[in-house]
Amino acid sequence: MFRWLFKMESDTTVRRIKPPFGTQSCAAPGHGGLGERYGEDNNGWNGGSEPKRKPDVSLYLLREGLATSLVCVFLLLLWGLVHLSLQQLVIGKPSGEFNAERARQHLERITSVGPRPVGSHENEVLTVDYLLEQIENLRATTAKGLHQLSVDVQRPTGSFSIDFLSGFTSFYDRITNVVVRLEPKGGSKHLMLANCHFDTVANSPGASDDAVSCAVMLEVLHSLANLSTPLRHGVIFLFNGAEENVLQASHGFITQHPWAKQVRAFINLEAAGVGGKEVVFQTGPENPWLVQAYVHAAKHPFASVVGQEVFQSGIIPSDTDFRIYRDFGNIPGIDLAFIENGFIYHTKYDTADRILTGSIQRAGDNILAVLKHLLMSEKLADSSEYRHGNMVFFDVLGVAVVAYPARVGTILNYMVAVATFFYLARKASQPRHRGWHYVANLACATGVALLSWLVALLSVLIVAVLVTLLGRSMFWYTHFYASVCLYGSAATGKIVLVHTLAKNLYYRGMRLTELGELYFDVSLLLWCCSLVWMTQRGLCSAYVPMLMVAFPLATKLLLSKEFKNRGASLKYTVFYLAGLAPPYLHILFLIWVVFEIFTPIMGRSGTEIPPELVLAALVIMATVFLSSFFLHFIYMVRSTKWILAGLGSIFAIMFLLVSCGFLFPYSGNPESPRPKRVFLQHTTRTSHDVHGRVDSRDSGIWINSFDYTGMQHVTPHVPQIEEAVRAHCHDDRPFCGFPWFLPVNFLSKKNWYLPAPHVSPSSPVDFRLVSKEETGWGTIKMTFSVKGPSHMSLYLMPHHGASLSSWSFGDGTPRFYLSGEYFVFYSHGLHAPAWIFWFEIQPPRDSSGSPEGMISVAISSHYFFGADQKTPQLEEILSRFPSWAFPSSWVSTYDLYRY
Repeated sequence: MFRWLFKMESDTTVRRIKPPFGTQSCAAPGHGGLGERYGEDNNGWNGGSEPKRKPDVSLYLLREGLATSLVCVFLLLLWGLVHLSLQQLVIGKPSGEFNAERARQHLERITSVGPRPVGSHENEVLTVDYLLEQIENLRATTAKGLHQLSVDVQRPTGSFSIDFLSGFTSFYDRITNVVVRLEPKGGSKHLMLANCHFDTVANSPGASDDAVSCAVMLEVLHSLANLSTPLRHGVIFLFNGAEENVLQASHGFITQHPWAKQVRAFINLEAAGVGGKEVVFQTGPENPWLVQAYVHAAKHPFASVVGQEVFQSGIIPSDTDFRIYRDFGNIPGIDLAFIENGFIYHTKYDTADRILTGSIQRAGDNILAVLKHLLMSEKLADSSEYRHGNMVFFDVLGVAVVAYPARVGTILNYMVAVATFFYLARKASQPRHRGWHYVANLACATGVALLSWLVALLSVLIVAVLVTLLGRSMFWYTHFYASVCLYGSAATGKIVLVHTLAKNLYYRGMRLTELGELYFDVSLLLWCCSLVWMTQRGLCSAYVPMLMVAFPLATKLLLSKEFKNRGASLKYTVFYLAGLAPPYLHILFLIWVVFEIFTPIMGRSGTEIPPELVLAALVIMATVFLSSFFLHFIYMVRSTKWILAGLGSIFAIMFLLVSCGFLFPYSGNPESPRPKRVFLQHTTRTSHDVHGRVDSRDSGIWINSFDYTGMQHVTPHVPQIEEAVRAHCHDDRPFCGFPWFLPVNFLSKKNWYLPAPHVSPSSPVDFRLVSKEETGWGTIKMTFSVKGPSHMSLYLMPHHGASLSSWSFGDGTPRFYLSGEYFVFYSHGLHAPAWIFWFEIQPPRDSSGSPEGMISVAISSHYFFGADQKTPQLEEILSRFPSWAFPSSWVSTYDLYRY
């Protein structure tokens, strides 16, 4: 199965050739080193005039097919183990402590009323009544037990600003919180908080986001209330009714409810997908005792500090109530979320039947166990004493969690780095490597490796651009493994090609086994450099390169004798792959998490971010990570022509399939839908001049695609879109003159406007200027009154030379959007009074007599539910959408005033 590296003249002798003149180069350190020219015919020996001597070792080269098969089988086996562990994570068995069947009944009852936007009867009355009914039943059955249960329905009003979405300001009025307090009889001084939300976005039943969490919390409350041992501390179960309105209800609780002052820590239950597993994706800030509690108590752990650092970096355009409790309550917590199947998150497909009972059981077991542990912990009473420091944490296939303090991780990382540099320095000091010649060769080989990755990156990005220009973007949305075949084969092929050229041209005649060993050192060095860099930056996720250094280095040291004696024998290769298995298994798991999260996000990231480039970059990163410790195999095989031919064939077939349009991006398959998201608003826009007169008015159906493909796939099914015009930004109007629900117009600039009749909501917006007065410090204070539907957006655009100095929102300091405009989001619950607000503006010096005034104020209304949500024109166009599309629609208005 293997060929000899040396061609033997007899069983005991071998010819030796003196290196030819002039081989002392970067790749030729001289006698006894890597640069000795053996006149090899790829793997042979071509005679010479040196005396015969006994060989010290017998070295093998791998056959091309065997090497490829071993690597492929190794990666496929680990990928299979990852998926097997993921399947096991969603299988929960009845524990006797948490009743998943009863939790499922809660889930089905909550979702049976349909979508639950803030302000709707479904959200403010039906869901609240059901929660109160269940809580009252529980209070009656546990009245004689060891615990007491209190309930409060909070209707807070307030406002705040956060940096999320770049200068976002929020105002809420009489939204709903159902707050339940469970504690030992006699009361408690310290409380734990468990949070879920029962409201939804428009047009989605919200089973995973977040009804299932509320159902789990109801059953956890039932289990804790019936404990035979009294709790040490109390717990608040907050069923908040306005999370989808950008975290309003949690702000209302933590800043206004009297019980909030006793909260010492929290657990937040969220979703970024439908069903599956809930992952701990952020903790803290600091407070390592919370991670330790999860590690100690969780029955089915699933956690990653990598996810925490990625999420908190802002790469993922999302946020949770975790931010509110951290920033406004100054309390630490644990954030959990379902992440699987984000394709149908926030769509009509987020239904209760898609959530496995075993998944509910698993989540309930985890949350109940962690809460019980924390409620019995003495650390909760004085959490500030245990506040300092971060934790490195990651789970091992969902079986156990490895966790240790970040300071220990720093020491461990530097120990591994020192061991690596000592290993490389020791090799450089060996006489056969001749010191600086080895260093020079290592530097040159590192350059070749980096060059191969750069060539692969550029090549794959060029392919991604071609796919985009051909109009075949997002083919992987339904056919994910097609992207692996297309971009992965291109990336791998380029890496192999660059190293093959280096081997055959630059390293021609070198001892190939020593070349292979050199490129192992290159991979070790690069991972070690990333380890040192990440550790110096204080990143807890530096444990990943630490694993990718420690295990290969230990394996190499253990197998060094085998390699010296036998070369790349089958035994050596098998044990080498076994040593790589632990870090590669973990990094494959992380790669799965990355694609599980980011692939669906590309379906709702707007029309401005080319998703092909993002996904291609992710594939090339995965390829680089996985290929790093297999680079040296390229130098330990006789040839790579069949590898290159195979990769080229895969690429050619996949590119042909993609370019010919055989891989459609979306799917309406009920079992596994991959819908295209489209937002439609039937809107009427009215503009007033500085004298209050209407100077323009139009109506139409405003169409936004929330992915990069625009409407190219939808237009053949909805011919009316061909009559629509591309909507252009009106620079003289706030937010381009369109009724944006949230300030995300930087994500979706390609939209369409189809003329349609005026809308006539039964509760139109009543917008009034109450007063306008000049202050003693030279500003003009303007007070307004607004009465309208439960969701409205206020846009402010000071004209040239004018500026806002203060207003009645948040901390009183206006925060502007990227374009210099101001966005205030408003929502209310039932029976809310008129919205009164004011701002002070510093007018421009030459504002007198200006036909445009000093500021433009626009108010947009959004009718997300009820009779005003639909119009005949909307219904007609919606009926034409194909089954693989999810059109979310409502009625809106946009009224502009200049002052």
